[in-house]
Amino acid sequence: MHTFHLKWMRWGLMLLVAGLLSATSLTRTQTVMAQTAPTVGIACTTGASPNPTFTLATQTGYINLPDGNTMFMWGYSAGGKGFQHPGPVLCVHQGDTVTIVLNNNAPLINDAVSITFPGQENVLANGVPAQPQFDGSNNLISLTNVAAPHGGSVTYSFVASNPGTFLYESGTEPQKQVRMGLFGALIVRPAMGANFVYNRADSQFMAAHTLSTGQVVPAEEFMVLLSEIDPYQHQAVENGQTFDMSTYQPRYWLINGRGFPDSIADNFAPFLPNQPYGALARIHAYSIAAGDNNHPYPGVARYLNVGTEDFPFHPHGNNGVVIGRDGHPLEGPAQQDLSFEKFAINIGPGQTWDVIFKWYDAENYDATTNPVPVTVPEVANQSFGQFYNGSPYLGTLGTLPPGASTLNQCGEYYIISHNHALYQITSWGVTMTGPITYMRVDPPFPNNCQP
Repeated sequence: MHTFHLKWMRWGLMLLVAGLLSATSLTRTQTVMAQTAPTVGIACTTGASPNPTFTLATQTGYINLPDGNTMFMWGYSAGGKGFQHPGPVLCVHQGDTVTIVLNNNAPLINDAVSITFPGQENVLANGVPAQPQFDGSNNLISLTNVAAPHGGSVTYSFVASNPGTFLYESGTEPQKQVRMGLFGALIVRPAMGANFVYNRADSQFMAAHTLSTGQVVPAEEFMVLLSEIDPYQHQAVENGQTFDMSTYQPRYWLINGRGFPDSIADNFAPFLPNQPYGALARIHAYSIAAGDNNHPYPGVARYLNVGTEDFPFHPHGNNGVVIGRDGHPLEGPAQQDLSFEKFAINIGPGQTWDVIFKWYDAENYDATTNPVPVTVPEVANQSFGQFYNGSPYLGTLGTLPPGASTLNQCGEYYIISHNHALYQITSWGVTMTGPITYMRVDPPFPNNCQP
């Protein structure tokens, strides 16, 4: 297992470019939604169990892209809040009767819209079974009941019977409406507990917890929602024109509705008012040591793909263990474990994958007792990126050359994660953008890292 100082040698130039692009990205401010929402990790929109109700409204707006462009989008927004992309992350519990009211009142949306819930059974629309919709010539016009434009409404409900990670998305002209942004994530917590992915003991992940010092540590639960944009389609929709889908070709690829470097900014970063969800994974080394050093459970990444092709996403520094797909745990008879380890997570269109991971300080390098087996060059002979603090040792602050600056706070490591289809980590030709993020590894507790 490579620790950061080895990754740095391989990715030095990449980190230098990334650091220069993201000098303002690691803020610790949150706005837009509930003040209790975490700055890093999954930020849930919740309702009172066992009968949560969510009101979603269609909205239009613009998002920022890494090449300096903005893009016209459609979106589902929570309650009376403004436009956001992607839609709210809806978190419910297994067994909940979930009600979602869809109001289609966006002035610039002239189409009927809807929501489908892949993986959910016996969905009702206005109290009766949801049904595909047909026009007078018996042509299919929607996969489910719709809300008419300019004030139409439809109420969906279902029992969240199975835990896992799911998409929700428009079932009306999905080749247009899903591409325009009508999608979001639905997380169903299992009966076993909110810090389990499924009703399996081996699906437990690190929950939010409080140290003896009073410091609250967020849960290690992260979303990787991958999507794409063809700007010509969005321009046509914005101008009220038709678009020939045979010419469809994505030029932008996003993670949680953002491209790098914005992807590593906190949830609800104020300079991204319409793009609330960050993608930085902030964790601690796996450890079963006593006291505040105890960190015995893995993290979990929930992958979702609303694009048109496979997204081979790869977190460096660790292999993930795939424990479920499309809301189904990978198990055989009598809960036989069928999970498997994966170097890159190849999420197909419309799929969701649940992946747990652990990061070990395998070499356990220490400046005094176990130094790195190479001679570290003098400061004048090193090239410093914005995430490196001058020391290869976890939790140690090093010496920087005069005039150098760093985003490194407390000797943490940053390990890159990105799509392995390299043409997808561009923004209309601008390289090193798109679905890229980092895993931040903080030193063991106690430490002086900022929350």
